[in-house]
Amino acid sequence: MRLSEDFLSQLKYRSDLSEIAANYMQLKRRGRNLVGLCPFHSEKTPSFNIYTENGSFYCFGCGTGGDVITFVMKMENLDYMEAVRFLAQRAGMSMPEDNFDDSSSRLRTRIFEANREAARFFHQKLNEECGKAALDYLHRRALSDRTIRHFGLGYSPNSRFALTNHLRQKGFTDAELIAANLVYQARSGKGVVDRFYDRVMFPIIDLRGNVIAFGGRILSDMKPKYLNTSDTLVFSKSNNLFSLNNAKNAGSKFLILCEGYMDVIALNQAGFTQAVATLGTALTEEQALLMKRYCEEVVICYDADEAGQKATARAIDILRRAGMPVRILTVPDGKDPDEFIRNHGDKGPAAFKNILENSGNDVDYRLFKLQSSYDLNIPQSKMSYLNEAVKIISSLDNAMERDIYCSKLSDITAVSKDSIKEQVDKQLRQKYRSRRRSEFSEITKKISARDDRINPQHQSNLRAATAEEKLIAYLLKNPDKLSFISSRLKTEDFVTDFNRKLYEYFFERIKSDLDPTLNISKDFTSDEQSQIYRIIHQDEALSSTTDAASEYIRTIKEERYKPTADDIKNASLDEMGGFLKNLRDKKQ
Repeated sequence: MRLSEDFLSQLKYRSDLSEIAANYMQLKRRGRNLVGLCPFHSEKTPSFNIYTENGSFYCFGCGTGGDVITFVMKMENLDYMEAVRFLAQRAGMSMPEDNFDDSSSRLRTRIFEANREAARFFHQKLNEECGKAALDYLHRRALSDRTIRHFGLGYSPNSRFALTNHLRQKGFTDAELIAANLVYQARSGKGVVDRFYDRVMFPIIDLRGNVIAFGGRILSDMKPKYLNTSDTLVFSKSNNLFSLNNAKNAGSKFLILCEGYMDVIALNQAGFTQAVATLGTALTEEQALLMKRYCEEVVICYDADEAGQKATARAIDILRRAGMPVRILTVPDGKDPDEFIRNHGDKGPAAFKNILENSGNDVDYRLFKLQSSYDLNIPQSKMSYLNEAVKIISSLDNAMERDIYCSKLSDITAVSKDSIKEQVDKQLRQKYRSRRRSEFSEITKKISARDDRINPQHQSNLRAATAEEKLIAYLLKNPDKLSFISSRLKTEDFVTDFNRKLYEYFFERIKSDLDPTLNISKDFTSDEQSQIYRIIHQDEALSSTTDAASEYIRTIKEERYKPTADDIKNASLDEMGGFLKNLRDKKQ
């Protein structure tokens, strides 16, 4: 679908980035701009900026930038056209009618449709004779028919072609089914076969109600026990959570993080609709940030076995770094939530509510687990326990919280609180020095541009690339100076290819009386957009005088036409004179 400049301009005018971003994060005003904790990476000091004058954003922590369309694309995991439709619907605007459609957007739509039809097929088979064993399994796990329908649970028949043949009859091509990861190419290379067979099927549904993937539990002894959809155009395991579509509407201030699908479904059936689970992977930073949008606290409810305890420790660290308060729910007797509720019969929900309400925070949990590993009656063992406990306490950001746990640790060990606090303060000083070194290293890396993947010529041409970026930023803030710049600088004068590409792009749009930044989210990749908005916003105090622009131009020409070391080494006196004359001419 082709979008006119007028349509996009009106769309952005009606889609205030500040208002939309406020639905996902907390923002505070700082001068003309708004700032907040970045939703795209974990941070404790706000580095995410919204620039209200031009409706763009840039995070100085992770380097992500864009406009309101980019923001919606990233937050809702949409492609460009889907984000435009999202904003148009929100703004009460009709999409332009056009027969042209983007191929990637069209494929995403077909994947959604194939997944929806596959979910219907699996649910239908669950209630047929071939699905009797699967349905019996779910009933043995005490799931009601109502719960089974609510989650759209199903069964993939014990055949390698059942779903393939069904979806072909519905008009789907093999290429579309492969893209959806519902089938894969047969080893013989001839035809495709079903990815899932003889499994209880769990549809994974996104926040807009689309079926985006599946998890399947095998009914035999074959491995793997659980099989999940691989990443596709519409699904990323690290960016989604099972049943978040239900949990976001639970009206709860906390989410219960479980290990698996059955735990989540059992808790939902028992009335705890705020339960979610990861999708066949350990908790990721992206999932932690996703949960942060919908709750104020996370209750970790993993299995009590060794694997579950390791996963709990890892999840605590990730959630804490995301700025989330954490509680740990330990199910008695090493049971998982599903088994615990079933074993308590009608009293299961009340019993689970009791242990939920009495769950302690992650610090108490870690200190308790740590204490169980040491004999505090042995001096050396007590010292080891204290050293490890001090590390835990020093990881806390809140000074009052640290003080409380210093007191608790003093009571447990009979060591003075002042001694413990002294060691905690020592740890804090070491962490501060380490953080400063890390920040200095990051600043040095940015100055040297050695990690600039978008403009790989940046590092070897620092002076030229810096002047090019400043000139581009100057042009975007002063588009009326295009003639002044173009009369003094040609596109071939640019030293780095990427900045030349940007200059040509903005030159043509300004020359055509078009908004230079209107189509950045459509015409550039996500990483390129971030680079552009870094250039635009990196120096808010950028001079807008023609003298400054002239200096940028002079620097670019100097760097573009200066002789190389080999040129100088091999040049004759006449050639050296030519070099100098050429350089003087270009500077004028």
